[in-house]
Amino acid sequence: MNIFGRDLSRDELERRTGDLSAVAGIRQMVLDNGVERGVRAIDLRTASGLELEVLVDRAFDLGSARFRGVPLGWRSGNGFRHPGLHEHTDEGGLSWLRALDGLLVSGGLDHTLFGGSVDATRYAYPPKQTVSHGLHGRLTAIPARLLEAREVVTTDAAGAASSVLRVVGEVVQATSFGEHLRLTRTIELDFDGREIRLHDVVDNLGFETTPHMFLYHLNFGWPFVDEGTEFVAPIASTLWASDSTTQQGVSYRTLPEPQQGFVEQVYEHEIVPDAEGRNHVALLAADKTIGVEVSWTAAGMPHFFEWQNLRNGQYAVGLEPSTHHVDGDGSARDDGSMIWLEHGDSRTYDTTIRVLEGAAEVDAARAGIRSIADQPE
Repeated sequence: MNIFGRDLSRDELERRTGDLSAVAGIRQMVLDNGVERGVRAIDLRTASGLELEVLVDRAFDLGSARFRGVPLGWRSGNGFRHPGLHEHTDEGGLSWLRALDGLLVSGGLDHTLFGGSVDATRYAYPPKQTVSHGLHGRLTAIPARLLEAREVVTTDAAGAASSVLRVVGEVVQATSFGEHLRLTRTIELDFDGREIRLHDVVDNLGFETTPHMFLYHLNFGWPFVDEGTEFVAPIASTLWASDSTTQQGVSYRTLPEPQQGFVEQVYEHEIVPDAEGRNHVALLAADKTIGVEVSWTAAGMPHFFEWQNLRNGQYAVGLEPSTHHVDGDGSARDDGSMIWLEHGDSRTYDTTIRVLEGAAEVDAARAGIRSIADQPE
């Protein structure tokens, strides 16, 4: 392992400290003030300086994230609100925006994108002919069950030990006479690593055929988002863009400084996967000092949205892999693209968030993405 610039075996490190948590580790805690009071969280720290907060009571999503003290995940000002404060149906279904904060806010499990009412007769409960959804569904406000939080040590054939910080949680979204879906999320960080690995499995515990939609709202803020930051992706075409993209003169590729009254810009880009079937996108600082690359299995989430929220005081970019096109729930049912899970069916999603440090890594990430495909000006 590389520990503070030195290559040390696990044995050599253990000889130098009585508790490896002095270098890297996992700590469980409970947030205890304001709207966050009562939210269980897990703090993971690696020897490279990557710090990550897992919000157990908010769907096992990712809260604050830092690299060597520099914030990576976006903070909106909402705080990590206790799920008991969430108003799912308020504000015309847009109350999800009051829960939007942190590095990852997941959408799902039976609905993502904008809300509305859809047919529910398949659940065979006469008083419930339709079901109403808000923006990005109910998942965000469901507490998880913590299954595992520990350091996992493995040994290769040569006897060298490697260490992974692993947390596992289970989120169940269920109602009588409706969906009964389970998300099992595994999050791993290498003991000396600079990447976050997400492995999600969604399965249907119920006995009715149930719709499934899933989306990652991965949110990055300053200074990973700054004037001159470049969005890099192998783009075959842009399938959809919000009206605001033609009205404000702001590029989807290169970011400006924060703007007063900026109206969010959203794009759906058709991403070209690499030879191994993974999609790659990146945000690269203009001075090449830092960057972040996100990759995921294209088969699981074939769609991708770029969200620009560049207004004063909010200033963020969202990189959003999705199971479905921007048209959403009703359209997916009409055109046959809705995912229907039978009892016992499951879907698997694998995503990596990698922090880039220095010009060599930033340039290598850009070159690697460019080798897959270019992108329009």
